[in-house]
This record gives sequence, C-alpha cells and structure tokens, in this order.
Amino acid sequence: MKKALYILSLLVVATSLFSCKEKLDPESIFPEIDESLDPSSYTFQLDSFCKKNFLDVYNVEFRYQMQDISSDMQFNLVPCSYDDAITMAVMAKYLWWDVYTAVTGSPEFLKSYGPRIICLIGSAGHKSTGSVVLGVAQGGIKVTLHAVNYVDPSNVATLNEYYFKTMHHEFSHILHQTKTYPAEFRTISQGLYLPNGWEDRTEQEARSLGFTGNYGSSQEREDFVEIIANYIVKTDDEWASMMSDASKGWKKDDDGTLHQLEDDPDGVDGPAVIEQKLSIARTWLHDEWNIELDSLRKEVQMRQANMNIDSLRNQVLTIESK
Repeated sequence: MKKALYILSLLVVATSLFSCKEKLDPESIFPEIDESLDPSSYTFQLDSFCKKNFLDVYNVEFRYQMQDISSDMQFNLVPCSYDDAITMAVMAKYLWWDVYTAVTGSPEFLKSYGPRIICLIGSAGHKSTGSVVLGVAQGGIKVTLHAVNYVDPSNVATLNEYYFKTMHHEFSHILHQTKTYPAEFRTISQGLYLPNGWEDRTEQEARSLGFTGNYGSSQEREDFVEIIANYIVKTDDEWASMMSDASKGWKKDDDGTLHQLEDDPDGVDGPAVIEQKLSIARTWLHDEWNIELDSLRKEVQMRQANMNIDSLRNQVLTIESK
C-alpha cells in the first residue's frame, strides 16, 4: 500500500510540474551555443569552405579533427594534418560530390542518399591479417577515410586506390543497403568467395576468377561495389590491364613468386565474368537510381585528367577573415 501511495505521489508531483510550466524561469541553465565560425581561428579558412560546400549544400559534416568517438579504437591511429585535410577536402568536392551533382543535375541526390559525416584519419588501419583498412561506411551515415597524411595529388592511381575508389566503394554500399542488388549477381561467382584468406590471393589470381581484385573476392557484396568503384576510377589503360590479367592463368609458388601460365586451369573466363557483373551493376544503377554508370565514369575520368590541385586549394587559402 505504501508503495502504491509513493508512486501516486510521484505522479502528482510530475503532473504539478508540467501544469506549472509557464511559471518556470525562461532563462536556460545551458549557455547559448554560437554556431558562427571564429575568424581568428587557425582553421577558419577550411571550416568556412566545409560549411559552405558540404554542410550548407549537402548537409554533410566534414570532420578532419580526429575525435576518439569517431575513430575505430581497435587501431592505433593519428589525426590528419591540417594541410592534408585542405587537400582532401577540395579534392573530395571536385572528384566526388561535384561528379554526382553534375551527373544527376542537382545536389539533391547526395543530400538525400549520401553520408551525413565524412571523417578523415591521418593513418591507415592495419589489421593483424596484414590487410589495411582505407575506408569504412557505417550504417549509411558516416564514411571514414584513412591514410590522409599520405595524400599525393600528383599520383592519380594512388589517389584512387587510397581514397576515391574507396569513396565510390563505400557509397555503393550505402546504395545497395537501400535498394538491394539483383539476386542474379549472387550466383555468378558462387563458391569462389574467400571471406577468410582473400588476402592470400594475388590481384592477378583474383582477376582470373572474375573479380576486379582480391578484396572483391572476399564476399559478394564487396565484389558488387568493387566492380562499380573500379570501373568509375580506372583509366582505359588500367581497365585493359586488369582485363588482360583476368584472361590469363596464374600460379603462386610457396615462396610467393607469381608465374603466368600458358593456359588458364581455373576454368573461369575472367573477362567475361567481369563484364557480366558490370552489366548487372550498370542496369541496377539505371533502373533503381536513374544514374548512368558510364556518365559517372566519363565525368570522373575528365576531372582526373584536368585536376589542378593548386587552383583547388586556393578555394580555401584565399578565404578572408571577416
């Protein structure tokens, strides 16, 4: 009985508090937060650029100052440098956000389906298996890019391998988690995936089996997004070289030495399988998302060939304090 009366008393008190809401002190006990940028801050230029080009347009928070809560605690990581963060921010806009906006005709597509947070980490994430984590997509909300302190704008192949292939890869995950890819794709390389041990396959061996690389041979969903990402960023020569690898047979000796074989003993027509997977991905993007994969690739290839990093960085460095 006493317990019942106690609960009733609490309800009465709670009701009294809500009924007296208009009598409460209107002054908040929490300080007002000024969201304006500090012109005297060392990071004002980059903060201004990110607010204007990411937050205001795409509702994306561009985090370059590493926070523990935003990083993977299983790795020993370091923050990215401010200068490298500038380089990555302007290139990310030019080679990724602007690409989708140009192809779709509006920023609304990425505003609706793109990640809400981009997180930059200075170092790579090294796993005990020997593999390296270059990017992670988390729940369609956040994309983390690692190894930003190694960014070299003069080396397009490395830029793609470390960052922009990763961004297309992770965004393709977000898209297929929203609208799944066709079941037909799941049957093409069934039985050839290696969730554990894919690192032991060379790129050439994986391509001979109909994958774009060894990581794509780990799981079907990785295979699907790797097909899209590789097709978008690889030049014609790089794609042709990959397909040439896929057309051959390969054998690795016990000491790790790789040999090209005169025939292809795995029984898989690597180039034909890759083209089949690419066709499925192309149709899926068109039918489900109204996006032309070849238009994406054309836009990326044009921008890669014409990128002027100094001009891009000046978008940040010429911002004046108010």
